[in-house]
Amino acid sequence: MKPATLLTTVVLLLIALAHVLRLILGTEVTVAGRTIPMWASAAAVIVLAALAMALWRENATAVKAAV
Repeated sequence: MKPATLLTTVVLLLIALAHVLRLILGTEVTVAGRTIPMWASAAAVIVLAALAMALWRENATAVKAAV
């Protein structure tokens, strides 16, 4: 796996984990006086985890094709 691909995958998973923790702990996030709803974190977890998995699988397929 290329270093940039690995780094991107790890960063996406860490951000997804932060959103999971927000959901579990019920932490309220306020930006510019507006509260960010919990469903936004749930959606972010799904999108970020899907992107990380797709990136991981794409790289694994590319590595197998190169061998």
